Amino acid sequence: MQGTQAWLTVVGIGDDGYAGLGRDARRALFDAALVTGGERHLAMLPSRVRARREAWPQPFSVEALLAYRESNQSVCVLASGDPMLFGVGATLARRVVPGEMRVLPAPSSLSLAAARKGWALQDTAMVSLVGRPLDALRRHLYARSRVLALSAEGRTPAALAALLAEAGFGATRLAVFEHLGGPLERRIEGRADAWHVEEAAALNLVAFECESDSAQTPARGWTLTPGLPDDAYRHDGQITKRDVRALTLARLAPTPGALLWDVGAGSGSIGIEWMRSHAACRAIAIEAHAGRQRFIEHNRAALGVPGLQVVAGRAPEALAGLAAPDAVFIGGGVSVPGVLDACWAALASGGRLVANAVTLQSEAALVAWRAQHGGTLTRIGIGEAQPLGGFDTWRQALPVTLYEAVKP
Repeated sequence: MQGTQAWLTVVGIGDDGYAGLGRDARRALFDAALVTGGERHLAMLPSRVRARREAWPQPFSVEALLAYRESNQSVCVLASGDPMLFGVGATLARRVVPGEMRVLPAPSSLSLAAARKGWALQDTAMVSLVGRPLDALRRHLYARSRVLALSAEGRTPAALAALLAEAGFGATRLAVFEHLGGPLERRIEGRADAWHVEEAAALNLVAFECESDSAQTPARGWTLTPGLPDDAYRHDGQITKRDVRALTLARLAPTPGALLWDVGAGSGSIGIEWMRSHAACRAIAIEAHAGRQRFIEHNRAALGVPGLQVVAGRAPEALAGLAAPDAVFIGGGVSVPGVLDACWAALASGGRLVANAVTLQSEAALVAWRAQHGGTLTRIGIGEAQPLGGFDTWRQALPVTLYEAVKP
């Protein structure tokens, strides 16, 4: 291997092709022994680029490319726009030692679309639907939300329009940009509830700003802060209630990229709101009840986090082999022998364990655990005003004991 010398150059190329490349990018292509990329990108190169050309394998993999790091040959990768924005550059950066790879980006289609719309990119949600479920958009649906969505293929805009109309945002105007930055660039506009193009060009991007169908009955867009209404979820009563959920998530303290185990997940509300807090947050819901697993599957799609992983099984046995968590929430099974021990053992130093108890047995288990491992216990009592005859009175919910500890 060549130490930290860059054997790999990732060249961003726009829809304007080779003509839009700068001097450094062209030189890298002429110096390369191998150029790899999508067939569409390779076809953009003139014949005077003598390097051997190899299209990405199907299914996509970078393994064959990485084998060239030992060959003492320079390799170029062609990628759309900015390779570090939903691109192969980000994939390669996770596999290549810093210094081995250099990236020469072109303007991304997202940047071009923001420029065409006059939108500040930092204030706009950017979503890739390439290889991802359309339901991932639902996390971004609320009044005046601006979204740029990279389409998976030509039928994506029509499917996206149908989703917006179903969610109550049918008045939203879509702008579909085809072949941004190239000679075939085209823009198609229309309302979501009257979308008229069944299939656009395969290479397209959709821009929209959410607008409710009616000012009198605005669409229901869910907040990204913890504590969604309980009726945002399908459940059978096994759900961490709204106010307790908000307090629990505050103690779990989600951070971008962190992984949560939601043990005894019920409806999945804790894992879902953990993931809604940031697009990079990850969660695994462990649930033994088959009916509740179906609730989680529905709720994760409806609330825009289809990437929530569901593990069918009962803790502690179902925890074996799972990716190590940054935080664990135990909503059910606190008093089951071995559950607390297994969760605590899985956490790295600095990881958080939060558990809720409503029964005397589960509270006793948390008291005993705190005596051995430290942490804090908080008693939560919540009352709601409800009618009593012609008057109102307070109805108290069952008190919840909340345990929190950070592993030393």
